[in-house]
Amino acid sequence: MFPFLKTLSRTVHEVHEEHHEEDYLSDETSYKSLTVWRKSLVLSCNGFTVIDSDGDLVYRVDNYSGHPSEVILMDGCGNIKFTLCRRKKKLRLVDNWLIYQEGDNDNSSAISEKHPSFVARKQINHMLQQNANVLAHVYAETSSNKGLAYVIEGSYAHRSCKIYEKSRKVVAEIKRKEASMGGEGVSFGLDVFVLVIRPGFDQGMAMAIVLLLDQMFS
Repeated sequence: MFPFLKTLSRTVHEVHEEHHEEDYLSDETSYKSLTVWRKSLVLSCNGFTVIDSDGDLVYRVDNYSGHPSEVILMDGCGNIKFTLCRRKKKLRLVDNWLIYQEGDNDNSSAISEKHPSFVARKQINHMLQQNANVLAHVYAETSSNKGLAYVIEGSYAHRSCKIYEKSRKVVAEIKRKEASMGGEGVSFGLDVFVLVIRPGFDQGMAMAIVLLLDQMFS
């Protein structure tokens, strides 16, 4: 669809697979690796373009304002997969981010009338917590599953984060791309990074968490 995406994807993924082969292939299971480009394909928009190892567009985000109150994650065909909304409350130091999944309360067309699948909170009291690497917590809000679902640790500013299930199993990672190719140093900067997703974890949810971190820390 977009030839330059295939070139970008091939460059990033070849380096990624060479550099991290020992870390991930030792599990004897396949993992999903997506290239995340912090840029919209639509002119005059901010957003994200996400491609797989074949250079195919799998997700996109097109924001018409710099700091939108609502962020929509779409697949490559433009279908909505997740919607993130920031909920501000008076007299509260920490805002909540509501994560709506495609299909949440389909009988209602307005986001305000739907029930979110997840609620996320940014961690701010780093000096008071046992693990100072924690960035945010994500809580499940479905009728069949409530309570802590994921913990995100690391540094989004450095594109180095791990997403843990409540069992402390790593289900996804955000990695910055810096590599040596042809004897010369190549830096992809902060706007191009890799999202590694472990088998069994929904890649759409992993990308929704990336958007969440970008809203919280950019």
